[in-house]
Amino acid sequence: MMISTKGRYALRFLVDVAEHQAESFVPLRDVAERQGISEKYLEIIVKELVKGGELEAMRGKGGGYRLNRPPEEYSVRSVLERMEGPLAPVACLGPGQKPCPRQADCRTLTLWQGLDRVISDYLAEFTLADLCGERPESAVTR
Repeated sequence: MMISTKGRYALRFLVDVAEHQAESFVPLRDVAERQGISEKYLEIIVKELVKGGELEAMRGKGGGYRLNRPPEEYSVRSVLERMEGPLAPVACLGPGQKPCPRQADCRTLTLWQGLDRVISDYLAEFTLADLCGERPESAVTR
């Protein structure tokens, strides 16, 4: 499994907004500049985040984006799943997949199930608050 640029940039965008939203909306241009990411590319990412209810948008003067919830309520896993789709390491473990006809004889199934669990559990442990440094460093470097 490889996380795409879209997934990585979405996390960077959300962390930046979490760190800079204080009492107002954060302009896309400011995030793009701080993060060194194209505004055009961020517009694509932000559109999905707004559609998914992760961000609130406001147009016009003083407009921009802000989180809909506190940073500790955004798991890294949920953000990556929104941007990437299922994070299952093999297709047969993806949501809505029909059971593989070789499931009963598959010598590698438990390996893939275990990896899927490890990835899912690990990414669920971290929140935007963790990435913003709002938790002790030891909690982030497990």
